[in-house]
Amino acid sequence: MKIGTGSVLLVIDIQQEDFRELRAENLDDPAWDCIRNAKRVLDVFQGKRLPVIHIKEVHRADRVDFGRELDGAEGVHCLGDSPDTDYAWLTYPLEGEYRITKRRYSAFFGTDLEILLKGLHADTLYLVGGLTDVCIHYTAVDAHQHDYRIRVVTDAVAGSSRQAHDAALRAIQYLQREALVTTVDLEAAAADKGDCAAP
Repeated sequence: MKIGTGSVLLVIDIQQEDFRELRAENLDDPAWDCIRNAKRVLDVFQGKRLPVIHIKEVHRADRVDFGRELDGAEGVHCLGDSPDTDYAWLTYPLEGEYRITKRRYSAFFGTDLEILLKGLHADTLYLVGGLTDVCIHYTAVDAHQHDYRIRVVTDAVAGSSRQAHDAALRAIQYLQREALVTTVDLEAAAADKGDCAAP
């Protein structure tokens, strides 16, 4: 595996709301595997000086922009007036990294993500965060339809359930055979001196 120069990392919905109990002293808890691995992926991209885009879901306090989102299993979440809607502290954006706010599942829908990716000359998008079966899946599908290569880091995403997580990964791999990678794959590629080539 090669990490190409057109690679961009999308950090999707890693927000404090889901990590309220995360502390430095309990960071080794298996409950935090996803965010710990996402941090490792971030370290790879930051070390290679490749673009990182942090995406968070935000809804207005009066709930006017939820649309049909509350018709399913999710309750009210990610309200703009809550401090827990901010990015999680462990993977908080660094200066120079891009930030995008979205109001729907796909990071492409109603945002300037496509304009930003064109400006960055992106061809391959790496995805970490959650939920695998919701925002990761919807963003991956839209990326595929925009002709980007997609790489979902399977141990740096989490689903609404294990079954839903696994099903979403299978659906994404159906779209692109090479779509699924791991944190170890990325770290090994980063250690390869010849990794800045076409993916």
